[in-house]
Amino acid sequence: MTASLQGSLMVDIAGTWLTAEDRQLLRQPEVGGVIIFARNVDSPRQVRALCASIRALRPDLILAVDQEGGRVQRLRQGFVRLPAMRALADTANAEYLAEQCGWLMATEVLAVGLDLSFAPVLDLDHQRSAVVGSRAFEGDPLRATQLAGAFIRGMNAAGMAACGKHFPGHGWAEADSHVAIPTDERSLEQLRGADLVPFSRLSGQLAAVMPAHVIYPQVDNRPAGFSRRWLQDILRGELGFDGVIFSDDLSMAGAHVVGDAASRIEAAFSAGCDMGLVCNDRAAAELALGAAQRMRVTPSPRIASMRGQGTACTDYRQHPRWLQALCALKDAQLID
Repeated sequence: MTASLQGSLMVDIAGTWLTAEDRQLLRQPEVGGVIIFARNVDSPRQVRALCASIRALRPDLILAVDQEGGRVQRLRQGFVRLPAMRALADTANAEYLAEQCGWLMATEVLAVGLDLSFAPVLDLDHQRSAVVGSRAFEGDPLRATQLAGAFIRGMNAAGMAACGKHFPGHGWAEADSHVAIPTDERSLEQLRGADLVPFSRLSGQLAAVMPAHVIYPQVDNRPAGFSRRWLQDILRGELGFDGVIFSDDLSMAGAHVVGDAASRIEAAFSAGCDMGLVCNDRAAAELALGAAQRMRVTPSPRIASMRGQGTACTDYRQHPRWLQALCALKDAQLID
C-alpha cells in the first residue's frame, strides 16, 4: 500500500446520543466525518446537542445529512418539510423559489450544528429511474442546471457548500443502486450532451461531487465511484473540478461489485475519492477502518472546505429572509 494515499471515512452512529462504541470509532484519526439519519433525530434541540457532543470529541469532523427535500429529508420533526425539487420546476417563479429553498434548507441544517447537506441532486429526470424521479429538478439539462444553480446560490448565501450528485448522472439507469448494480449503456458522447451538462456547467460552483454507483460500460467497467477514468480523467481533467469527491454509501448494493468493505474503501480512495461513506453497517465500517489504517491514508486537505460557514443561530426564524423564503414557498403551495 502507498503511504501517500489520501482519504478518510464518513460513518454513522447508532441513535440520538453517542454510545461508548460510537465514541471509540469517532476517535480514530482515519474517521473524518459523521452522517446522521432519521434515527438520530428527535428534535432540533436534540440534534444540536448531539452535534455539540461530537464536536467536543472531535472538533475537526465534518457533520453531514441528506436534506434534499421531498422524500429524502432526514430532519423532519421541528423542521420545514421541503418540497421535492421536481415540484419547483412547475412553478411560475421557479428559479427564485429554488434559491429560497436552498437558503432555507441550509439555514436550518447549519442552525443545529451540521456542516452540510448532500445536495443538490443534479441527475436528470428521464422518467426512467424511480430512485431519482422527483428528486431531480428537471429532465432538460439546461433547465436543471439553471434551477440547481439557483439552489446552490441559496445554500452559499446561508453559508453552506454544495455537493452535486450523482456524477455523471443516475437518471437513466432504472435499477436502484441501494439494492442492485445499475448500468447505463449510453456512450460518453450521449452523456456529455445530457447528464454531464449540469456537472460541467456548475463545476465552478460545486465544492463537492458525489459519484453514482452506476456502471457505464461504454466508458469503464467499474461503477463511477471506483473509476479513475470517471473521477480523474473526466471529472478532474475534462471538467476541471478541484473540489471534494465523496463516495456514495459504500454499503449500498451498487458498491458490492468490487468486493467487501475493505476492498470498496481501497477502490474508492485509489480512484480518487477524498472521503468514503460507510453507513448503516457498523461491521462494514470497522472493516473499512482497518483497511484505511493498513493503507496509512492521510486526510485530504480539500475536506476542510466543507465546513459550514454560517452561524449556528437558533433564532433564525426571526430573520427577514426566513420569513420571505417561507412566504414565497407557501404562496407557491410548495409547503403547508
